[in-house]
Amino acid sequence: MSLLVVGTVAFDAIETPFGKTDKIVGGAASYITLAASYFYNKINLVSVIGDDFPEEFLNTLKKQGANLDGLQIKKGQKSFFWAGKYHNDLNSRDTLDTQLNVLADFDPIVPENAKSPEFLMLGNLVPAVQQKVISQLTKRPKLIVLDTMNFWMDIAMDDLKKTLTMVDVLTINDSEARQLSGEYSLVKAAQKILQMGPKVLVIKKGEHGALLFNNEEVFFAPALPLEEVFDPTGAGDSFAGGFIGYLAKTQDISFENMKRAIIFGSAMASFTVERFGTERLIGLTQEKIDDRVQEFVELVQFQLD
Repeated sequence: MSLLVVGTVAFDAIETPFGKTDKIVGGAASYITLAASYFYNKINLVSVIGDDFPEEFLNTLKKQGANLDGLQIKKGQKSFFWAGKYHNDLNSRDTLDTQLNVLADFDPIVPENAKSPEFLMLGNLVPAVQQKVISQLTKRPKLIVLDTMNFWMDIAMDDLKKTLTMVDVLTINDSEARQLSGEYSLVKAAQKILQMGPKVLVIKKGEHGALLFNNEEVFFAPALPLEEVFDPTGAGDSFAGGFIGYLAKTQDISFENMKRAIIFGSAMASFTVERFGTERLIGLTQEKIDDRVQEFVELVQFQLD
């Protein structure tokens, strides 16, 4: 029993209307692993960093239960770096700098003890790299979840479509769903995307919640209205981590349980945006998580006469 997480462990520099950071820890796999670790602690991480990465954060991941045997550390090289500036609405942003560094020639190697995971979370990466990970597994996981973005739709659509035939769940945001499907209506977009391979689709709508689709049903989960949102970076990855972490914990991949997983994922995302980077995901207690989930439950409870 294990969860395999693949994605970036990286540096970010972020500017929002509420502040600005120098280089801080980020990366899809960092957020996914931290968020998932509060539900499930048998996590194997596959990624790559340079020798400039802080040992302190790696120790934090280990304390949260992550096995880092699959984390490559390239001597004399720099870790992936991204810098961005968010607009006032916090939904749109400009990329100021991207330095691939060690990610430019990343060849993922899944350790022998991680080649038969029950759950696989493929964080946002080159689709061909995501395929390489799947090809190394000795058996098909119980559930494969894929995250991707519009950049790969622009430059690697054929590879992405091939990857979609290999997974069970796809998580993307609303603009990416429209781009991938060519449909503006998210219902029509979902119908088209589900024909590409995934059995389940999650469309993240940021401050407007998330939609869960399969071929028969649709479920909507709201986002929690927050007084302060400092930094939306990593919210989608934290959502994915909470989502798959909860499914791994419960060992139930039914559509009904995915509805619950969406709420837990949304709760983890709501923590993330309250601070810059991964800061808010470190040191959470079960009580805080339970209280946050209860806020979501109360948000949508109502009675009809």
